[in-house]
Amino acid sequence: MSSVTRPGPSRPRRLPLAGVLRLGRPSDIWFKPALSVVVAVAPPNLALLALGRLDLAMYTMAGSLCALYAHNRPYAARARALARVVAGMLGGLGVALVTASLTTNAVVLVTVGALLAAAQKTLCDATRVGPPGHVVLAFISSASLFVPQSLGQVPGHLALGAAAGAWAWIVGMAPGLVRPHGPERRATAHALNAAAVYAGAPDDTRARATAAAAVHTAWQSLLSTGARSAPRRALERLVVRAEVALAAPADTDSERLRGWARELAGTGPVPRPDDLGDAADEPFGVETALAFGERPLLDRLRPLAPIALRTALGCALAGYVSLALGIGRPYWALVTAASLYQANVTLTWSRGVQRVVGNLLGVLAFAVLAPLAHVGQAVLVLCCLALNFGAEALIGRNYWLGSVCVTPMALLITEFARSQQSGELITDRVLDTLVGALVGFAAAVAVTNRRAADRIEHALFTVEQAREHAAGVLAEERPEPGSLESARRGLFAAVVDLRSAADAAAGEWWQRALPEERVIRAEQAGHRTLAATVRRQGLHCWEGARA
Repeated sequence: MSSVTRPGPSRPRRLPLAGVLRLGRPSDIWFKPALSVVVAVAPPNLALLALGRLDLAMYTMAGSLCALYAHNRPYAARARALARVVAGMLGGLGVALVTASLTTNAVVLVTVGALLAAAQKTLCDATRVGPPGHVVLAFISSASLFVPQSLGQVPGHLALGAAAGAWAWIVGMAPGLVRPHGPERRATAHALNAAAVYAGAPDDTRARATAAAAVHTAWQSLLSTGARSAPRRALERLVVRAEVALAAPADTDSERLRGWARELAGTGPVPRPDDLGDAADEPFGVETALAFGERPLLDRLRPLAPIALRTALGCALAGYVSLALGIGRPYWALVTAASLYQANVTLTWSRGVQRVVGNLLGVLAFAVLAPLAHVGQAVLVLCCLALNFGAEALIGRNYWLGSVCVTPMALLITEFARSQQSGELITDRVLDTLVGALVGFAAAVAVTNRRAADRIEHALFTVEQAREHAAGVLAEERPEPGSLESARRGLFAAVVDLRSAADAAAGEWWQRALPEERVIRAEQAGHRTLAATVRRQGLHCWEGARA
């Protein structure tokens, strides 16, 4: 019998300080976005430098920075994602340029920038576009609002952005010529490694949740690529093996999983798990899962309403306060606020600390680099390229470390049009960073997100419904073809979503007590039923695993 969650007093959660600045391990592919952004940015900037029109670099940068996105997606899905990012970037840029050409009223410009940032944040979260998310889009659109324009110039400036965006799309897709299944191989390897960790510590609920999420991500990667080629079928068999490990950690050889993951790191053939047998060529009805579609966009947008309101309010207030203080570049405060907003208040706080520390250290880096950059425009361009590489190479370790490179790069970009006083730039940047962080976090606290707890209740109901459905199908002597796979995959996704909802709600303020015990029981029951479906679907797998 499920316990009833009694409303508790509204109270703030504890804000962490320990570990916020701790460096993590670099991403497996940290060099890919770092190299891609340099290759995407360099040709347009160098061409403008040769033409003596470096003042137009802001518009080409809008398109070039799209090369930062979608590096974890399979190439078929990446092509679509990059096209949407370029379209979204050009849409935000177009609104900003038209607005700048119609008015110079700073309050209006800040308001439009805040609304754009909220829309960009919401759409990026709903579509799960991945890092760097809405921040780059907000930076470009907000900065463009404060560049003098005329309506006649807008088409030409958008054409520069579109040309650079097309080049960024080509740069993002080019690695597929050498390693066409690289993203799927990495996702599968991550699932195998996560399953191996859980198999070594089967009582660790966090390890189980991490492994389940990794397996779910691997399936999403494999099921987003369209045609099922031979290498992809081989990868599916390995993800099945990771699922078997989740269902029977005690019967799993962790080193074998890690060995397969290591083999996937190269370009050699995908390893074949012999213990799955020939029947695994069609792992558990994958064709059924291919028919599953994502929830409609509107359904994914509704739960994000509080985050959208936080972003709009925080960005607008940060810009207004910057204007009231007489700071020359209010869009810096706006972008600082926009960069803070994460899934909950606690994560927003952590990002705020990282942003402030990174920006302040970045300002010091700019003070050191500015004399060198002022030697000439060619040196200025080269410095920005080096900082682009450094930002993407380091940001995976911790956000603040990447900001140490992003901040001087943003300051140097302002000098593409004309040389400026370094002291003035430094002062404005420090003040706008502090204003944006303080006002932005205050807005996150003020705008409550009680939907986070509601999302847990909905996720609990979904898990229970999915578990009962899977149990019903299991009870049938001869289930309809594909019905057990459909039930299993629906339950798997529901359990992963429940953990995501619980983690997000745990960091929110001013909400009722969370049903933590019910969440744990629902997860345990869900994983038991998942294990039963794996046994029913692949008895040969279990016999091989126990041999």
